[in-house]
Amino acid sequence: MEWQIDTAEYLVASGDRSNVITTVHWRVTKTVGEHSAGSYGSIGLGAPGDTFIAWADLTEANVLAWVQAELGEETIAAMEASLDGEIAEQTAPTTGSGVPWSV
Repeated sequence: MEWQIDTAEYLVASGDRSNVITTVHWRVTKTVGEHSAGSYGSIGLGAPGDTFIAWADLTEANVLAWVQAELGEETIAAMEASLDGEIAEQTAPTTGSGVPWSV
């Protein structure tokens, strides 16, 4: 699965800190061959505590680690299973739509 951060919302000032991230908007995509599936979400982050990193020093990897920790392993596993199901449906469709006559 490929994760990315679309954007982050932050408090301009929070006590003696600035630009403290409060909400992260993320996207995850899984690709198998020519088929892909994705999911988008937003998650609020708690108080930074010991994990605070100054805005200028943040990396996407830092924020992704926070998002994934907040989501938890079970949620991430369920998300991956859902994406796998979407890809399986694309690979071997079980439903279709259309009409049998030509237009």
